[in-house]
Amino acid sequence: IFVNYLNVQKTGRMKLPFGIAQIGKAFRNEIVARQFIFRMREFEQMEMQYFVQPGTELEWFEYWKKLRLHWHYALGFPQSDYRYHDHEKLAHYANAATDIEYLMPFGYKEVEGIHSRTDFDLSRHEEFSGKKLRYYDPDTKESYIPYVVETSIGVDRMFLSVLCGSYKEEQTENGETRVVLSLPPALAPVKLAVLPLVRKDGLDEKAQEVVRLLHLDFTCQYDEKDSIGKRYRRQDAIGTPYCITVDHQTLDDNTVTLRDRDTMQQERIAISALHDLIAERTSINTLLKKIEDEI
Repeated sequence: IFVNYLNVQKTGRMKLPFGIAQIGKAFRNEIVARQFIFRMREFEQMEMQYFVQPGTELEWFEYWKKLRLHWHYALGFPQSDYRYHDHEKLAHYANAATDIEYLMPFGYKEVEGIHSRTDFDLSRHEEFSGKKLRYYDPDTKESYIPYVVETSIGVDRMFLSVLCGSYKEEQTENGETRVVLSLPPALAPVKLAVLPLVRKDGLDEKAQEVVRLLHLDFTCQYDEKDSIGKRYRRQDAIGTPYCITVDHQTLDDNTVTLRDRDTMQQERIAISALHDLIAERTSINTLLKKIEDEI
């Protein structure tokens, strides 16, 4: 990012502040890897370097510190499971740093870091490469090396925190234990399941029609084996947010039962309204809008 930032700035005609993000493999010199996938020698990392005018970096540090925490909040897990860990001892090039920690089964652990790196990275690249990496500010008519605010998050740690926050074992009203993976709907691999109440009387054919209506836009499963209760449990265990049940009433009025995974509440919905309703409730845009509403 630092080597190419000026190319990005010029070809994209970017004005400060702007950010460049990337995802890729990172490596850690660990003698002992431990705590499952929390700490590995090779891991996936997402990061963003946000280039700002010198003197404004601490304001932007506070901005990204707040925004990133609200990104985690938007996933829907208890806000009390997150906290900041502000660094008292800073790296020699930094003037502010904090971690966002999540309450894992083995305690609060870092999932993301936000750092104000001053102009250390670009100035060192400029010094040793001999190539000017200065930004010309059209407003102040000055050329200067931007300061950088970095956000960095481990994808594996994020994945682990989502799994830990989602997995539940609940007692149902009939005394059974329900295993449910309450994944944020936007992250759930399977968005919905279509279930005919019974495999006869034309309900299975009608259920297949519903699948054909939705499968191009949503990852969905069709399941007709075992009782409807057992099929619900299977979908709960893999984190499917919604189950659509096709019953005999469907043949009369073209409505189905839409069951919510987390509340187990059911509502009667017209088949024609399913697409827009599921799109709204499972879209990543809905999740991101929560952040806009908070900031």
